[in-house]
Amino acid sequence: MYFIEQLVQLIKEKRSVVSMGLDPRMDKEGEIPKYLIDEYDNPDKIILEFNKELIEDTCDLIPVVKPQIAFYEKYEALDALKETIKYAHKKDLLVILDSKRNDIGSTSEAYAYSTFKNFNADACTINAYLGIDCVKPFLEYKEKGLFVLVKTSNPSSSDFQNLFSTRIEDVPDEKFEYKVENKILKRNYINMAELVREWSIPLQKFNSFGNLGAVVGATYPNELREIRNIMKSSFILIPGYGAQGAQAKDIKYGFFEKGFGGIVNSSRGIIYAYSRSKKFTEKEFTKAARDEIIDMNQKINKEIGI
Repeated sequence: MYFIEQLVQLIKEKRSVVSMGLDPRMDKEGEIPKYLIDEYDNPDKIILEFNKELIEDTCDLIPVVKPQIAFYEKYEALDALKETIKYAHKKDLLVILDSKRNDIGSTSEAYAYSTFKNFNADACTINAYLGIDCVKPFLEYKEKGLFVLVKTSNPSSSDFQNLFSTRIEDVPDEKFEYKVENKILKRNYINMAELVREWSIPLQKFNSFGNLGAVVGATYPNELREIRNIMKSSFILIPGYGAQGAQAKDIKYGFFEKGFGGIVNSSRGIIYAYSRSKKFTEKEFTKAARDEIIDMNQKINKEIGI
């Protein structure tokens, strides 16, 4: 089955568009509970146990998890990442590997192979600012999902993504500046959204959606609305909910009627919810995570009409 086909099916079954970000941290209080660190004393074992307990106690509430590869690389715990993906699949969850990979030629091919063959992820995030020739190796895996960075949730994303630009065909390559007259200028994130729309046209569709989607931060609701108007056949992965400040009302523009078209990710807000709670202890971190997901589902579903 295609990634998008499975995703739509799971959203229907679980009435949830929430993604749990599995970003393991164990450098300070309020992250992976100390009792797990003391018990296992090995990053691979600590992280795997933490992830497995979270997945076990929340898998009935969500369709997908999103591990960020940087944290596994930081702790030299790539075995934990592989085993986490296996365990998530065992619990009928889809896995988006948040790796933001891309490069030229054979390097991009190697990244795609690693993502989909070695780690066996169902989808991944990619940076497409290198152009379509660097995206094509990922598209060769036709059943897998891709989420292209379009408008990211970080505050300084505006440094480049919000700049205006246009295509002028007859300007020599050696000219680095050009005075524009009577040209329509668009922000770079709009240009990227239009490229993703163009790249999506020949792809297989399921329920009118294809496997090529976008990443748009919930921290920019107006931009999210504009990008959704451009991209009619792409799912949008929406980070920034919770710890980064976005709320349910900020994500509604990423969805069509009946709650389809997006996935809302929260990482720290879910997996470390115990650290903000007066109700749960650190040994009840999975109960706190479950409680947070239930709250997210209720608030988001009310906004998007599930």
